[in-house]
Amino acid sequence: MRSRILMTAAAVIALLAVPATTATASTTTASTTTASTVSRATAAPGGEGGRPVFAGGGVRCTLGFNVRKGGDHHFLTAGGCAKTGLKIYGDPALTIELGTVVAVTANAVALVRYVEPQVERPGSVHTHPGSQDITAADVPAVGRRVCRSGPITGMRCGSVTAVGLTVNFPEGTMTGLARTTICAEPGDTAGAPYFSGSLAVGLGVGGSGTCGSGGTSYFQPVGEVLSAFGVSVY
Repeated sequence: MRSRILMTAAAVIALLAVPATTATASTTTASTTTASTVSRATAAPGGEGGRPVFAGGGVRCTLGFNVRKGGDHHFLTAGGCAKTGLKIYGDPALTIELGTVVAVTANAVALVRYVEPQVERPGSVHTHPGSQDITAADVPAVGRRVCRSGPITGMRCGSVTAVGLTVNFPEGTMTGLARTTICAEPGDTAGAPYFSGSLAVGLGVGGSGTCGSGGTSYFQPVGEVLSAFGVSVY
């Protein structure tokens, strides 16, 4: 069965996303105190791993892991969001700005610097329901049990079946990937976090099959990404 990249959900989301409306004159005449309060409220949000994030043009991705670089906070994502300079938002209407992409790896993984980067964000992954704290990173190994959190299929668990793979997707060839027994569905987006207990192990990049018929999915080992960007999970 032909592999497909998960970021193709962007075409569907483009039909659903509603552009942010322009503020009315009465809104712009709000007092200085009110405007300052609103700015602080919209500047500091941050999400957990596994939550959807958005960019202009109907692009939808998944927040992978929150990471730290020195005293600044960032997050990892992938797919259509992996473009340097791209602004990333927490809602499809693009009204809640989360940050800006500051670096991208060759395998299309993005480092996004949060607005107000000194504000600490949750170092956890959403587990539908609940949260799993992520305290360190580790390398994937064949036979290891891992889980993935995503906004479409929720939390799914399985095992690693191969590592160091080169996979040809319609959008291009990716190297160094791990394969798992975790299924994927159309609409699952790139960047979803793969983890083993409190250990981060990877970021989702694609898959084949469905959760109804069985399938496989692939992830980029997160250790390589952390090293490339000089960041750490926390």
